[in-house]
Amino acid sequence: MTIFRKNFLNLALALVILMSVFVISVLVLINSLYYDINIRALSNTSSTLFSVFSEDQLLDFFSSDNGEYSFPYKDDTYRLSLIAPSGYVLWDSHLEQRMVNHLDREEVRAALEGIQGQAVRQSVSAGTRHLYTALPVFNKDGTVAGLFRLSAEVPNFWQRIIPTALPFLFFTVILILAAFIGIFYFSQSLSVSLGRLVNIALEAGELSRETYIDTGEAEELIILEKALRNMSSELTVQLGNVKMESRQLAVILDSMSEAVIAVDTSLMLLLVNPFARKLFSLEDRLYDRNIREFSLLEATRSTELEWTARKVLETGEAFETELTFLSLDQVQGGTERRFQVLFTPLSSETIISGVVMVVEDRTHIARLEQIRKDFVANVSHELRTPIQLMKGFSETLLDSPLLTPSADGEDSAEEEQLRNYIGIIRKNADTMENLINDLLSLASLEDETGVRPLMEELGLTPLFSEALVLTEIQAKKKQITINVDCPPELTAKVYGSYIVQALVNLLDNAIKYSPDASTVCTRAYLAGSELVLEVKDQGIGIPAECMGRIFERFYRVDQARSREAGGTGLGLAIVRHIAILHQGNAEVESHAGEGSVFRIRLPAN
Repeated sequence: MTIFRKNFLNLALALVILMSVFVISVLVLINSLYYDINIRALSNTSSTLFSVFSEDQLLDFFSSDNGEYSFPYKDDTYRLSLIAPSGYVLWDSHLEQRMVNHLDREEVRAALEGIQGQAVRQSVSAGTRHLYTALPVFNKDGTVAGLFRLSAEVPNFWQRIIPTALPFLFFTVILILAAFIGIFYFSQSLSVSLGRLVNIALEAGELSRETYIDTGEAEELIILEKALRNMSSELTVQLGNVKMESRQLAVILDSMSEAVIAVDTSLMLLLVNPFARKLFSLEDRLYDRNIREFSLLEATRSTELEWTARKVLETGEAFETELTFLSLDQVQGGTERRFQVLFTPLSSETIISGVVMVVEDRTHIARLEQIRKDFVANVSHELRTPIQLMKGFSETLLDSPLLTPSADGEDSAEEEQLRNYIGIIRKNADTMENLINDLLSLASLEDETGVRPLMEELGLTPLFSEALVLTEIQAKKKQITINVDCPPELTAKVYGSYIVQALVNLLDNAIKYSPDASTVCTRAYLAGSELVLEVKDQGIGIPAECMGRIFERFYRVDQARSREAGGTGLGLAIVRHIAILHQGNAEVESHAGEGSVFRIRLPAN
């Protein structure tokens, strides 16, 4: 339906309803005023007629008992009735037969109470619609002696206006037709103006910004047309920018070496870049189907990917994980492929409309990482025996008769130099042995397929005590006091040997880098849903620029001092891996020259 027809019909219907309501309201008001004016006129006539008769004449009539009920009144227009206080009509100017008791009449009840009564109703005795007014006649003592009632027949209001209805209806029809003609031209002009605006909007700004020529139309429509022309031109520019950005995005997605998949809240595919199509062999399975007809599970055949995407939809938080996909290549004998997947919710304000997945193929990196781990483990294992032999033979040489002191208790220069050389060999063998042990520990922690002891619910106090025993000799050499604050009832489900190793590494570092006769504080406590193991020293501290790398392998804040202290650079890396093994993390809080606080945060459950 066009705007013209719709506007015309709505306005016409509204006019008809408005005119109908107006006419009915006027007729109802006139009807009310019609009876009100007539009853007032009858009331005035009744008062006038009542004053014509003397009060004594009326009292004589009501008090007469001779049975003669005649009264000097005769009028065809008004009907006079004299009614006794009991409600019976003693005399009526229009009827001679005895009438029913009128005590239930509204005007009679009002007059018996001493006031003028009025009523409009259908007369039972006369059979026509009448107006009634009744006046009380009082005795000398103030009581009501009788009632003086005057009535008049009133034609029905609708019958009264029928003779004048034809001119009224003619005038109403003329008025409605004139209004319809006005509505017609108004609607047509509005439709033409709006039609031109619609055409401008459909042209999407292809029209030039020509100067508008005033044709006498409404000022608002002129302003609206100019605004639409400007808006359409701006939309054209913006649409061009959007198309260009869309093409750039398509090129970026096509050139990515990662698979990008976007799904809606029902996990139906919205977008799949070429790498993802190739990765999951979608091109071979599309046939005549649209990519949007595939679900995530149907396209990737990975229940883990689908489950994680549902979890992101429920929580609304980004999530990153590593997954293994068994693609068609795997079924046909291909190698296993590992992927790092980043899940990001598609959200607009608080509404989540889908999930975007970026799948990075880490198979090659994982293979190289595994080769590195195997190499480190194998080399460390192979070096252990030669280093132990070097250490053993150096100790044997130091204790051999060749280097025993002479009779005078003094060694020759050659013997002293030889003893010094063997001591250097032994010291470096010890350092290499420690390095090999730490490398093997890291390899064991990183080996997810390796055999580990079972996690047990253990008290933490014995674990702290064991770590103190292993570092006691080193602490006594520097006269360092180690304070332990661990509630005896505190327990956790942990790998006991690994926790002891982590505490020993932290205490060893705290002792090495703390001044003599200082204090190292250790404690364990619950912080919400986390169990915190803490070691605090009074050492040299860690500069701010080194905080982010302190847990890296072989990273040392002070290279010279660390080697002099006998460190391997792997102690904190081992601590971090032990925390990760327990689904926790390791952190440090430190300032240069103010000591350091190392914490291991583990899940309390």
